[in-house]
Amino acid sequence: MKTELKAKFLQHLLSKKKANEGFTLVELLVVVIIIGILAAIALPSMLSQASKARLSGAQTAVGAVNRAQQAYRLENTTFATALTSLEIGTPAAQAYTFAGPSSSGTSTQFNGVPDDTSTDRGVSGCVTASGGLTSSTIKSATAPGGAPGC
Repeated sequence: MKTELKAKFLQHLLSKKKANEGFTLVELLVVVIIIGILAAIALPSMLSQASKARLSGAQTAVGAVNRAQQAYRLENTTFATALTSLEIGTPAAQAYTFAGPSSSGTSTQFNGVPDDTSTDRGVSGCVTASGGLTSSTIKSATAPGGAPGC
């Protein structure tokens, strides 16, 4: 009996048609729907990370100008009123436009304004002098838009 069962099973396996192989339309639709759901979940996170990366680049550029202003103030007793005076080159951050520095006797401000103010936040670099000491801060706007004040 065992050999008959084995023979019938082998006949059954061999008699299957090759045309019956493949995926059904329902299986393919399920896979497409799952991929769509995963993409819908991942896309906002990816866009948020891209915005954070642009903000980080702007903060780095503003920080470099702040440090250059502190060094300039140490050597000249005033803040620089032009980027060329700082001798650091023009900061380059993708998707941001930089303005300044705007300097008074005891403080200076350098702004990074995003090109897309609907999604990216602005950045300001502030350096203040009091006596022989300087302090440097970098401020980011709390919501998308222009640069915050010092």
